[in-house]
Amino acid sequence: MFDSVLLGSEQRFPFSSICIIFVVMKRYYVCFSIAGSDPSGGAGIQADLKTFSALGCYGASAITALTVQNTKGVVQSVPVDANLVYEQITAVLSDMSPTAVKIGMTPTVEIIEAIVTALNTFPVSHVVLDPVMVSSSGCRLMDSEALKVLCTKLLPLCSLVTPNIVEAVVLKECLEKEKRVDPSLCMLVTGGDRSGVPCDVLSTPAGRVVLNGHRVHTINDHGTGCTLSSAITAFLARGFPLEASVCQAKKFVEKALKAGLEQRLGGGRGGMNHFFAPEPLLIEEF
Repeated sequence: MFDSVLLGSEQRFPFSSICIIFVVMKRYYVCFSIAGSDPSGGAGIQADLKTFSALGCYGASAITALTVQNTKGVVQSVPVDANLVYEQITAVLSDMSPTAVKIGMTPTVEIIEAIVTALNTFPVSHVVLDPVMVSSSGCRLMDSEALKVLCTKLLPLCSLVTPNIVEAVVLKECLEKEKRVDPSLCMLVTGGDRSGVPCDVLSTPAGRVVLNGHRVHTINDHGTGCTLSSAITAFLARGFPLEASVCQAKKFVEKALKAGLEQRLGGGRGGMNHFFAPEPLLIEEF
């Protein structure tokens, strides 16, 4: 009955001669940045996407704010409509199923709530939050009500939070005020913006780990915080444990800073060199 198969309109082939070929499809390590846009390319989603690509991941993005900035500083920041932010996020989460998400600038209550709703609808294995509150040039990027919603609604969804020392104090005060202190919250307090040996502290339910680094003296350091958090996101997406992801990300940032030492970009603080052939970094042992 099934002795032949018709292909097209003319050819017939014996059924016994047909082979069924199973193709094993590879899958990208998909990382998703939800952050503000930096037209100068040094920070924000631009830095995140470069970092994802440099570390062998496929990067997607949703824009939460449009900024006017260059190497000299941030001039203006305009939030994107929260409904549009939500639509961007769900379009990616529902289709591409990223393994890890990095969240950067969240300037308004409505945008934070949109992110929370989307993540509750489409859960993600790893969520890294870089709480962008004030730019290095002093421009305020989050209001007080947004901070409250971030602490009470977004933080519980996060695998890791990466504030600098000033931001960590603000978060701690907010969490205590709202009675939402969570001992299980993992936090990496970064100290690279302080003088002396750059020292970060990783706090997890297992305890605290002090992670010393090597200071790179350069003016091309725009976007180091964004790059660190997105590098951690990339390593988590690739299956590295949390502490190993943080250590690898710190090495990546250090090497990217060194690779950009001799470059000159703009009249202020330029960007680092994300593409310095970092493949060997992925197989380093701890």
